[in-house]
Amino acid sequence: MLDTTPLTRAVDHFADRLRAAPQSRLQRGAAAEALALARELALRAQRIEDPEGVPREMPDAGMFASADQITVAVHDLALVLRTEAELAEALVLVEEAQKRAGV
Repeated sequence: MLDTTPLTRAVDHFADRLRAAPQSRLQRGAAAEALALARELALRAQRIEDPEGVPREMPDAGMFASADQITVAVHDLALVLRTEAELAEALVLVEEAQKRAGV
């Protein structure tokens, strides 16, 4: 089994930063960046689980839910990741999204 701890820790850190961020920071794009990340992680998990299936987009549950959405998405992805390359790609996505979010 693949050790996904670095990925889940990175997302947990990002989520904690989002939860501590002021509303103004979330409104300036941090929440939107987190939602985009959650959607991409969820899409990757769906493609691994069912490559032929029709992907479903994670809904926008509002800026205050963005931390929870990335947490749920990464834990779903962590369950289905198969290769170190997939893990590394996901980790890069998280790191880049956190930088763009500015939190």
